[in-house]
Amino acid sequence: MTALTSLQTASFGTWPSPISAAMVAAGATPLSSLAIAGTDVFWLAGRASEGGRNTLLRLAGARVDELTPLPLNVRSRVHEYGGGAFAVDGGTVFFSHAGDNRLYRKEDGKDAVPFTAEGRQRFADFIVDRARRRLVAVREQHPDDPASHAQPENTLCAVAFDGTETVLARGHDFYSSPRLSPDGRQLAWLTWDHPRMPWQGTELWRADIAADGTLAAPVLVAGGPEEAICQPEWSPDGRLYFVSDRSGWWNLYRDGDGIEAICPLEAEFAGPHWTFGNAMYGFLSASEIACTYIEQGISRLARLVIGSARLEPIANPYQEIRELRTGDGCIVLLGGSPTIPAEIARIDLGNGAGSGEPQVLARSIDTLPELGYLSVPESVSYPSANGRTAYAFFYPPKNRDVQAPAGEKPPVIVTGHGGPTGMAASTLKLATQFWTSRGFGVLDVNYGGSTGFGRAYRDLLKGQWGVVDVEDCVAGARWLVEQGRADGARLIIRGSSAGGYTTLSALAFHDVFKLGASYYGVADLQGLDDDSHKFESHYNEYLIAPQPQAQQVYLERSPSHHVDKLDCPMIFFQGLDDKVVPPPQSENMVKALRQRGVPVAYLELEGEGHGFRKGESIVRTLEAELYFYQRMFGLHDATAPAPVAIDNLDGAA
Repeated sequence: MTALTSLQTASFGTWPSPISAAMVAAGATPLSSLAIAGTDVFWLAGRASEGGRNTLLRLAGARVDELTPLPLNVRSRVHEYGGGAFAVDGGTVFFSHAGDNRLYRKEDGKDAVPFTAEGRQRFADFIVDRARRRLVAVREQHPDDPASHAQPENTLCAVAFDGTETVLARGHDFYSSPRLSPDGRQLAWLTWDHPRMPWQGTELWRADIAADGTLAAPVLVAGGPEEAICQPEWSPDGRLYFVSDRSGWWNLYRDGDGIEAICPLEAEFAGPHWTFGNAMYGFLSASEIACTYIEQGISRLARLVIGSARLEPIANPYQEIRELRTGDGCIVLLGGSPTIPAEIARIDLGNGAGSGEPQVLARSIDTLPELGYLSVPESVSYPSANGRTAYAFFYPPKNRDVQAPAGEKPPVIVTGHGGPTGMAASTLKLATQFWTSRGFGVLDVNYGGSTGFGRAYRDLLKGQWGVVDVEDCVAGARWLVEQGRADGARLIIRGSSAGGYTTLSALAFHDVFKLGASYYGVADLQGLDDDSHKFESHYNEYLIAPQPQAQQVYLERSPSHHVDKLDCPMIFFQGLDDKVVPPPQSENMVKALRQRGVPVAYLELEGEGHGFRKGESIVRTLEAELYFYQRMFGLHDATAPAPVAIDNLDGAA
């Protein structure tokens, strides 16, 4: 018999872990943008080792082919966040290359060739109009002189296979989701205008396609300033379906003799339109839909027989399903769970609701640590300010080889997601396990304003950004301390983008957290308005207040104007190519903290934008963040090299 290995005893936050920063960077392959053509399945895979580029893969039979080798990067930059970067038509794929923003065509056995002209236009969310030998796309035309700071023009555009561009619809600030009817005679699409974001209010339009390919007799189908429409789709028999939150929940509807609710439910059948090309339902036939929906932050998968309003569950192991596509008797989805990293799987439905094991087509992580090193999150709810209930996933420290000294409580990292109209999910992420396997707890908060809990919960952030999100993170930290699950003297808050703003606000206006980490976080709300790209240029009117009333609120809620209240050590990470939250947002905060004598570290990354894609960037930031926490809490190895310089260390632990 093999003797049992005794546990090593070590303080929380110092546990030796097999989950290195290099493993996090190498192991996580971002997967996105599913498509099915016949029996072939297509998707995008991120390549951190190749500068974070996206490549298009195709599964044909048992073979996976890379269709876009280096230097091609399949990515759209419309709205800066992109999405909807390729379309498939038989053996031909069309895609946007991020290197020049041109559209390319690749036929089987041939190299990809560009067919749009060089210029300042970008394309996204394109569909193939085969009969007219063209794509229909969202086009974003940027001004010839970037220094003019003029906003780009967004239109619905036809792009012929010879590269000729013809505007089909213009006049609205934004367009998305062009969808061609099965007979090719009608087009549906979405529009919205400033100051709304697409999850506040959109319009669904439908028009006939005239003989010359232009749009005729456009009709407003649904939507308005207070109704958010998502994902219009045509059924095989030519009926127009869509998702609307008119009931307070994103539910399925169809157009006909009036608007008909297909399956009323207190659940979300769509998510916010941050990127193009998202899909959470599809047609199995004219009478059946396969769909995923979110209840209390957890994804479900079901089959819906139209007219029955009854959801038949489809067996699957996933708690988060980000995307779904339907094929001939099957579903292909992108899903994950607390013990399953994001993966692409096919489920064959047969004649029933589907109970077969998913066939995994691609994994975001090929080699996983053993289960003994993985923390499985608990879905928790807790009281917050003004009688609210907030939601989160709590990951306790977990490492099969180590135990903490008796009576010691762990440091806990509270994370606020980005968006801020995003959602924390429980899919296995090595970036989270990096912390828990070292003896940190992690609380991933779905604060008021998050998706997945209905419009009323999402609208809790209306006019309250920097208040409700912060209160819910603060309340979560305090709740864990009260439950005896966190060390109140070692509470950390971290976040990226909007979550970085939540982090900075929590540290400036509350005294609960002892350390903070901001990844390209917003510090100056007025600066965000001044520098913002078109898509989010009016977002603060919803999150804060309309101008000119916002000016005073901006001063009150911008951490950059309250640095005198921020005494906690902080580390900042910033991509120098970030167009969403430009570098001065971080740089000015770092400078002010340095001048005040607060311990502060700053890591700027060349070639990175809003979100870090390069493997070396992921390694550098994680190692620097860990060192910073350990150094500040007196847990560091004094003999180890410092991966980041920390200013104002006098008197620090």
